[in-house]
Amino acid sequence: MNSHSPTRPPSARVLLLTGPSGSGKTSLAAATGLPVLNLDDFYKEGTDPSLPQLPDGGGADWDSPLSWDAGAAVAAIEELCRTGRTAVPVYDIATSARTGSSALVLDGAPLFVAEGIFAADVIDRCRAAGLLADALCLRGRPATTFRRRLARDLREGRKPAVYLVRRGLRLLRSERTIVARHTALGAHPCAGPEALARIAAARTGCPVETAARR
Repeated sequence: MNSHSPTRPPSARVLLLTGPSGSGKTSLAAATGLPVLNLDDFYKEGTDPSLPQLPDGGGADWDSPLSWDAGAAVAAIEELCRTGRTAVPVYDIATSARTGSSALVLDGAPLFVAEGIFAADVIDRCRAAGLLADALCLRGRPATTFRRRLARDLREGRKPAVYLVRRGLRLLRSERTIVARHTALGAHPCAGPEALARIAAARTGCPVETAARR
């Protein structure tokens, strides 16, 4: 049996952390001190013909799960769980392109966080593979999320300012719908303090309720 066999018992579990863009996922994941897999690095490239488009002709819809390679993300999660290491693409959001790859190594950690706006879309697959420790959806005040997201995106020059403002307003209007969708896919909606408490419980191996809400 080789190290990539899906029948090899996992040596680690994944905690999936999702939520609207700008909800604080990256900061919270870093605060846990656990290894972190950035799922946004699995975006498709801007030249991919399968990219979904915005109905108003404003370009690719980067907030659609179809703009993301879920299969590659799950493969990386499974490899981390079973072997403790994987290669992760390095994705540049400003150019919508992969610029290389990097190695993520767990160094024996039995739990890691995989965070991104599409994390809820792979909850069922991680659960079916026996890899899921918990799945959380960060939620807060939409106006706060809007301000945090816009400030970050402008500071990092992720896209042209006009695009970022339009996207931000669109996400502001749909934030509650986004959280409801993630919840329906099986993520537990919560604010930061509860998320940290559940992550602490997962680290100690305490059972956590992650049943899908369908």
